[in-house]
Amino acid sequence: MLKRLLLPAALAVGLALPAAAAPETSRRLDIGQIMGRWYEVARVPNQLQRGCQAGTSDWARNAGGFSVVQACLRGGSLVQWRAQAKQDPAQDGRVRMTFFGGLVSQDYRVLEHRPDQGWLVLATANGRYLWLMSQRPNLPESVRGQALARIRQLGFDVGRLEFPGGRT
Repeated sequence: MLKRLLLPAALAVGLALPAAAAPETSRRLDIGQIMGRWYEVARVPNQLQRGCQAGTSDWARNAGGFSVVQACLRGGSLVQWRAQAKQDPAQDGRVRMTFFGGLVSQDYRVLEHRPDQGWLVLATANGRYLWLMSQRPNLPESVRGQALARIRQLGFDVGRLEFPGGRT
């Protein structure tokens, strides 16, 4: 019974089907630099976030590393899921998140972080899923264009991205 519950969860966070690895991070990044609230600007569609609008991720330090609370609006209701995250000190910009009390884990990479412009690109380590996140609810169009150009440079098909706004 537990396996039947965990398989959909694993699929939701991109564990089941291998893909090409995400590109390496472009520069040194301490995950502690991305604490606070991030707003989802764009994402590669995934099962867990199907129908989600106005997505956010709240990062905070805790004794074991970081806690991450992800939320979105689905059908007018707030949906949240929580993760614990740890950065591998030997790997810049890489973080392992565990979900469902540690039963499911996934490796992620911060591929680009532009603190001067308030955005970052996060991808699963296998390169299958990607998110463009902003420190502001709305990323200015010119900055968004620069971020999308960078995503394209990293080898991702920006035509696959969805833009799940929903913010006022």
